Amino acid sequence: MKAVILAAGEGVRLQPITSTRPKHLIKLGSKPILEYCLDSVKAAGVDEVIVVVHYMADKIRQYFGDGSKLDLKIEYVEQTAIVGTGNAVAVVEPFVKDDFVLVYGDLLFATGTVKRIVDLHNKEKPAASLAVVPVEKTENYGIVELENERQVKRIIEKPLREEAPTSLANAGVYVLSTEIFEKIRGISASSRGEWEITDALSMLLDEGKTILTAKLSRDDWIDIGTPWDLLEANRWALQRMRHSVKGIVENGAHLIGPVTVTESARIRSGAYIEGPALIDEESDIGPNCYIRPFTTVGKKVHIGNACEIKNSIIMDGTHIGHLTYVGDSILGEKCNLGAGTITANYRLDAGNIKMMVKDKVVDSERRKLGAVLGDNVKAGINALFMPGVKVGANSWVGPSVMVERDLPANTCILLKQNLEKRELKT
Repeated sequence: MKAVILAAGEGVRLQPITSTRPKHLIKLGSKPILEYCLDSVKAAGVDEVIVVVHYMADKIRQYFGDGSKLDLKIEYVEQTAIVGTGNAVAVVEPFVKDDFVLVYGDLLFATGTVKRIVDLHNKEKPAASLAVVPVEKTENYGIVELENERQVKRIIEKPLREEAPTSLANAGVYVLSTEIFEKIRGISASSRGEWEITDALSMLLDEGKTILTAKLSRDDWIDIGTPWDLLEANRWALQRMRHSVKGIVENGAHLIGPVTVTESARIRSGAYIEGPALIDEESDIGPNCYIRPFTTVGKKVHIGNACEIKNSIIMDGTHIGHLTYVGDSILGEKCNLGAGTITANYRLDAGNIKMMVKDKVVDSERRKLGAVLGDNVKAGINALFMPGVKVGANSWVGPSVMVERDLPANTCILLKQNLEKRELKT
């Protein structure tokens, strides 16, 4: 049995992070999102994988290569246009001869998930098998109505909560028979202009074919669609990874709970790190820093004296100057924050923090959410980022500037002072 992993999408809702990398290569904990999917496929005993790519496909190819480092055989197939999951599956038809695993490559789920679906499918031999998971916002998912507790009756795309027959969402993990290719050829574009795999599944149901489900725990599955989902996914990954301390931890530094310090990392005296947390290769922390739980510090990161970092993702090569606070934030690669930079993460009125996502203001439903900075952002001393702002790649924020609104990429903003010069009488 082969596995097909869909990794073609751009991840527009995750900009500016995805303006310089595909969504599937965003690292959570110690590895990219796509690698978690590959690990689950491998744990199911499947070692041949077809990855469907499009956006920044070369970066995915370069990172995973032929899969030999993961003891997998990986092939890549190009989806020429992003026009839905049905179209994405259709492009692999020449490469698949038997029942196959299908996984959406932008999800996190427990390692044993694929094996559960494969075992169910091999035992019952239905036309298709899929995972379902309970969700609150049915309007964001394909909702599955069941009969006899595990057999699919129908699939409804993104119904309003009051109209949804259940709260069980299609979890994006399937085993499909090759019958699906014939059905895909018979579907048409949805109202969104996309060819959906769920329409092909509905055609199987209309013919009386059986589709079975396995229910996942909500704790074992994360859909990554918004920047704050990345913070939840990072928390999920750090809680599940095996932690170890191999790097240099100076006398007077304190590691509390599950903390990973990789071999070439250094924790200086006075640093206080609460786990789960990860300090990756060649990073230098401290002295006298406070790294709070659920923080991932990437490779070659420097965090200076008297900084506090909380529940954040700090990507490779970023420099955080002394006396800086970073809370509930995502900093891209090679950012440079001057001394005293603050990423505010809490509104004065204690209300939910909103963020612009695909040109719409979206309620994050979080009371704590900081800033999202793209790669190569520079901030001068005492720069202040208000809750929920995003700054595009390669932008500069001058000293003492307060960023209240999103900044596009390649932008420089400076504070203009009105100075008055007077002579002192002696």
